[in-house]
Amino acid sequence: MSSSAPIRLTALSHGAGCACKLPLSALDQLMVSLGSMPGAGAGPDLLVGAAEADDAAVMRLDDDRALVVTTDFFTPIVDDPGDWGRIAAANALSDVYAMGGRPLVALNLTAWPGSTLPLDILADVLRGGAAVAAEAGCVVVGGHTIDDPEPKYGMAVTGLASPGRLLRLDAARPGDALVLTKPVGTGVVATAHKRSAASPEVLAAAVEAMTTLNAAASEAALAAGVVAVTDVTGFSLLGHLHRMLRASGAAAVVRADAVPLLPGALELTAAGYVSGGTRGNMSYLEPWVTMSAGVPADVAVLLQDAQTSGGLLLATAEESRLVSELSARGVPAAVIGSVRAGDAGRVEVLPGA
Repeated sequence: MSSSAPIRLTALSHGAGCACKLPLSALDQLMVSLGSMPGAGAGPDLLVGAAEADDAAVMRLDDDRALVVTTDFFTPIVDDPGDWGRIAAANALSDVYAMGGRPLVALNLTAWPGSTLPLDILADVLRGGAAVAAEAGCVVVGGHTIDDPEPKYGMAVTGLASPGRLLRLDAARPGDALVLTKPVGTGVVATAHKRSAASPEVLAAAVEAMTTLNAAASEAALAAGVVAVTDVTGFSLLGHLHRMLRASGAAAVVRADAVPLLPGALELTAAGYVSGGTRGNMSYLEPWVTMSAGVPADVAVLLQDAQTSGGLLLATAEESRLVSELSARGVPAAVIGSVRAGDAGRVEVLPGA
């Protein structure tokens, strides 16, 4: 850190140790209570809006170009300010990639306790975010900062996509293979880190995963003709799969032993480092997810672990083509299950093949 005294940023966060979103149940109720959302009358050029509950909004400019607009921010999940900035930026950019877009410009969103935290720490956060944005070819053009007792950081991002080649969460079809591009477990690692229980090696592996852009995975998806994609963040692997299936009118089977886990995640879960966001996911998903008896309890938790800057979850009828495209770009590809006909949103988790 740049400050003279060591400061644990995670100790200043009142959250549960992960970049958790509001529970799915609460958001569902909120959307119902709002009724007709603003923008509903925007016309045919609003290709994706609030009604679709996709990863970002998409507005068509013309036959060849569409704007992709998204935002995300959260409290510290690591103590290194530069790493926090890099993670938050990668997380915000991910929604553009999940729609098949390319990020163009970003605005910083910052809440900072100016009277208690040195501004040179904030500078390190912003430098971290700018570094990841530069890696993505995205220009940070300013932003907005408010005084807040709890630090928060993220970005509002605008990208560009082809209207005819959008990646969407409502396009999964029975028979599609489910492919995941990053291991899960960032939520449990972040929770353990907040309580000084994650080893440096375990934390480093989680930070590496969270700061890896989903750009190459998105490019591979487009090259392989994939149309059904979502990124895996606070609602967990099974939570985001559930949303994809519900939007697509389908069900799925997941093989628990095929899902990649971060180093140390299983042991930390067994030790009880489970965030409130993860417990909220588990509560919401209970009516939708059937866990077979052979699925280990700690693995079941990790499949519902609230993630930060997770990978892309892709559904495709061209499994070998997608895996080949991902491998050619150095992106891990785990085939974790398949889409099938059934009650929309239902997931069956089996212990293995």
